[in-house]
Amino acid sequence: MSSIPKLECRSLWKIFGQASDKVCQQNHDNNDAITKAAIDHGCIIGASDVNFSVAPGELFVIMGLSGSGKSTVLRSIAQLHRPSIGQVFLDGEDLAAMSEKDLMEIRRRKMGMVFQNFGLVPHFTALENIAFPLKMRGENAATRRQKAEEMLQLVGLEGRGQSYPHELSGGQQQRVGIARSLAVDPEVWLLDEPFSALDPLIRRQLQDELLALQSTLKKSIVFITHDFAEAVKLADRIAIMRDGKIIQQGSASDLLLHPVDDYVRAFVEDVPRLQVLTLANIMTPKTNIKAASKALTLDQSTSLEKAMLAMAGGVKNIIVTDQGKPVGEVKHSDIFNAVQIAET
Repeated sequence: MSSIPKLECRSLWKIFGQASDKVCQQNHDNNDAITKAAIDHGCIIGASDVNFSVAPGELFVIMGLSGSGKSTVLRSIAQLHRPSIGQVFLDGEDLAAMSEKDLMEIRRRKMGMVFQNFGLVPHFTALENIAFPLKMRGENAATRRQKAEEMLQLVGLEGRGQSYPHELSGGQQQRVGIARSLAVDPEVWLLDEPFSALDPLIRRQLQDELLALQSTLKKSIVFITHDFAEAVKLADRIAIMRDGKIIQQGSASDLLLHPVDDYVRAFVEDVPRLQVLTLANIMTPKTNIKAASKALTLDQSTSLEKAMLAMAGGVKNIIVTDQGKPVGEVKHSDIFNAVQIAET
């Protein structure tokens, strides 16, 4: 991935309340003072000094309990909530400083958004719903229809273009919502708990489909969820929020092995660690490795679960490789120690 961020939030605050402007003007450079003044004036802090970046093609998940501020951050990125303090950069341009007219063009051409409640127009067919954002930006009828049909096929709903929302299942409606957001070919894709209202089986299916789409489309994605298992399955990196603040961010293995506090630890405690952690997370780095008796060679991305299954025949050591070159070693006992340490 590129080291230059596609999207970046810097010192982002969103404060709700009649006195929010006064709070921010008087205490702009002191986080503690902003928080105290907001409370004193009866304001609600939706986002508090939020900082993160999303690389081109990265799927970045923000998660937390209800009321933690994750959806507020997403809406602030899209400027549906104007930030009280701070900046949101897209390709180096500060969205928070743009006019509403310029922002409308950004949303029409560079951003796609999907929400939990689908938001389909009930008297539009699936094709008409998908084509609607193209109509809003002035595309002609033939172009709109062609693109809508392409998107319908992309999300696996070919042949359902003339169906109305009430004729589609919940999962199918969400696919239409996804297709609509992709019709404008967005560079940044903002997904606010898009699967949380669906049955578990449909939810897992759409998660798989999202990963398949991402492997092809390589969008920069900010995905909101309250489900850590969903975050682990989807994310390149995860940020955990509480009370408007990002408490910790990193890879799933970072959060599992090094939770910064009990709040993060509570999120990760039920995650199947053998499925998430890989040989790269626990190996002893080595380059000059002699092949030992009954040694097994596996790639560093291999999960500990798969490594344990591969060692079932009495293998004691694993030579860990990266693109075929030895980079480390894992012993049979290392896997059990990693799980025990993570669980304490």
